[in-house]
Amino acid sequence: MKSFLTAPVDCDSQSVPAPMFRKGLALKKEVAGALAADYHSALIDRIKTADYRWHMGRLRVHLAREFGFCYGVDRAVDYAYQTRRRFPKRPIYLTGEIIHNPQVNGRLRAAGIRFLSDPEEDMNRLGPEAVVILPAFGVTIATLTQLQRQGCTIVDTTCGSVLNVWKNVLRYARDGYTAIIHGKLRHEETQATASQVLKYSSGRSLVVLDRAEAGIVCDFIRHGGDEALFSARFAEAMSPGFVPHRDLQRVGLANQTTMLMTESLAIGEMLRQAVVDRYGDTGLDTHYRAFDTICSATQDRQDAIMALLDDPGVDLMLVIGGYNSSNTRNLVRLTSRRVPTFHIADATGLMSSRELRHRPVDVRQPDPGAVVAETRTVDWLPGDRVVTIGLTAGASTPDAIVGQVVERLETFAGETV
Repeated sequence: MKSFLTAPVDCDSQSVPAPMFRKGLALKKEVAGALAADYHSALIDRIKTADYRWHMGRLRVHLAREFGFCYGVDRAVDYAYQTRRRFPKRPIYLTGEIIHNPQVNGRLRAAGIRFLSDPEEDMNRLGPEAVVILPAFGVTIATLTQLQRQGCTIVDTTCGSVLNVWKNVLRYARDGYTAIIHGKLRHEETQATASQVLKYSSGRSLVVLDRAEAGIVCDFIRHGGDEALFSARFAEAMSPGFVPHRDLQRVGLANQTTMLMTESLAIGEMLRQAVVDRYGDTGLDTHYRAFDTICSATQDRQDAIMALLDDPGVDLMLVIGGYNSSNTRNLVRLTSRRVPTFHIADATGLMSSRELRHRPVDVRQPDPGAVVAETRTVDWLPGDRVVTIGLTAGASTPDAIVGQVVERLETFAGETV
C-alpha cells in the first residue's frame, strides 16, 4: 500500500502567476449580515447571559462555557462568503469540505460553490478563470503547487493553529528530525501537515493514531527491529523514502490540532522516554524535540466540558457536530467516560422525548466523505423527573444549530415518558 504523500515537489515553479488571498477580500462588513442570518442564535445569546443555564419545564440545560465555532472556523466561513461576493460570475471551488459540518457545507453548495472532492469534478481541468478556496485544514504541498501552476486564484483559509504546526514540522525537516505526527491518517489536516516535510529533500514524517501505534514506534527507537515488518505496518503513514533505522534516530513531535491534548502529551512523553532509554539523558537534546502545537480553541472546549461535568447533577450529555468532525468526536470520547453521551448532527436527531438518532460513541473515525451509520436509542431521556442535560458543540458547529437543539428540547420539557 502506498503513502498518501507524493515525492518531494518543486514548490517554486509555476507557469502562470497565481493570485492568492490570505487575509480576506476586504468585504467583511458586506457579508456580516448574511453570516449572522445563517449562523447566529439570539437564544444562545440569552443562555450565555443567564450564566449558561436554561430551565424549561422539567428540563435543565447546562451549556459548556466554550463551544461551537472557533476563530479559525469562523474566519474560514467568513472568507468563503467574501469570495462568493467578490467573484459573483466566476466558478468557485473548494478543494474539499471547508470545515466538517454538513449544514455549513450545504449552504456553500447552495451558493454555487463546487467541491473538488466530488467525483464529477476534476482539478486538472481548472485554469486561470477558477477561484479555489483552501479549507481551514489546509491542503498538501502537491495540491497547492498544482493550483498555482494552473494559474487559479487562491483564497487561503488555513487556520493559524494549523500553520503553527507546519512551522514546527518544517523546522524538524530542516534540522534533520523526523516529524512524528499524532493524528488521523485520512484527515485532511494531517495529510497537509505531513506533506510539509517534502519541502526539504531529506524531510521525513510518520503518522501515529494513538498510544498503541506510538508504542510500536518507541519499541523500534529503543531496540530496532524488523524493518520490513515495521514498514508494512506503517506503509501508508510514512513519507516517501522512509528508512526506519535511519529516520527514527532523531524525532520531533507534532499533532493534528483537534486531537485530545492528554493523548498528544502522553505520546510525547512516550517518545521522550524511548529516546532517553536508547541514547541516555545526555543524548535527549540531540535526538528529540517537541513544541506545543495543541490548538488553544480545541483545548478550551475540552476543558469546558470537563468543568461542566465536575458540576454535580448532569444526567446526560448531548454533543452536537458533524459526524466526521475530529474535535467533536474527541468531546464525545471525554464525556462518555463520565455520563451517558449522545453525538447528534443537529436537532433532527432528537426524534422525540423517547427516541434519539445519533452516531454511536465507539465507531472508527470515517474517511473524508464517507457516510457514517447512525443508530437509534430508545428511552434516552429519563422519565417523569427533573433532568439536567449537558450541552456542547464541536468547533465547526454554528450557534444557530445549537439554538435549534435547545428549541427542540423545549418541546419535550412538559412531557413525561
